[in-house]
Amino acid sequence: MQKKPLVSIICLCYNHEKYLLETLESVVNQTYQNIEVIIADDCSSDNSVALIEKWIKKYPETKFVKNKTNIGNTKTFNSVFQHAKGEYIVDLATDDVLFPNTIELQVACFEKSKNSKLGIVYGNLERIDAENNHIDYFFNVDKNLKTIKPQPTGDIYKGLLSIENNVCSVSSMVKREVYETLNCYDTTLYYEDLDFWIRAARQYEFEYIDEILVKKRVLSSSLSNNRFKIFNSKTRKFNQSTYIIILKALKLNQTNDENKAILKFIYHELSVSVKTLDFVLFLKYIILLLRIKLS
Repeated sequence: MQKKPLVSIICLCYNHEKYLLETLESVVNQTYQNIEVIIADDCSSDNSVALIEKWIKKYPETKFVKNKTNIGNTKTFNSVFQHAKGEYIVDLATDDVLFPNTIELQVACFEKSKNSKLGIVYGNLERIDAENNHIDYFFNVDKNLKTIKPQPTGDIYKGLLSIENNVCSVSSMVKREVYETLNCYDTTLYYEDLDFWIRAARQYEFEYIDEILVKKRVLSSSLSNNRFKIFNSKTRKFNQSTYIIILKALKLNQTNDENKAILKFIYHELSVSVKTLDFVLFLKYIILLLRIKLS
């Protein structure tokens, strides 16, 4: 019997003592068995490390990496990825929770897909609060928990540029080759996922699994909560990174249609710069628009 491919689940922890044990149990209790678990703690100041060290006594095959200083999720992931051996990779925060059959569904999607350049599979997720209460779903669902608006598969590059397509990064599994080809995440950015999906979509195909795969915890410290604040340093870092991502995408574009597609993205971010009173960024987008239209 052919052995099932190895999946590396990289569990990134930073001050998640309240949630991490639930996350780790959801990893080891998967219906899919051929899993490599790697835990990386980014110099937590709470009791996370002690809880992890106690937990791995039950699972001694688990790899545990402790950062001596706080370097951030993207640098931590990039470093730990070098030690992962799986054919497929899952990037999981230790405050989120996998459903029992998540990995099984993701691997099956890879194995059954007819897409010749499939690099990423992703599904839907349930957003929950700090106390495990339901908030909503990433993609709107019907009474049977199936996505109302069909999600794209195959080449989604232009759809990402025009913000018509979205990828639920927390519910994704990535073929190892994709991380190797793209040299993992861009650590100069304040957040990594959008840039990674755009770069990946330039070379690889995506496939959607119409299932709820993960419970994503939304906390007051979540990046999404800093999106529209005024005179907030985190907001400015987030939105400046988005501007850089757009510049990088323009360099990847190969046709006028792709340049036209990204205009919708730019207009959206232009409105965000107005809402957040970031007039320096507003001027940068105006100049960028003029440059594209005159090219």
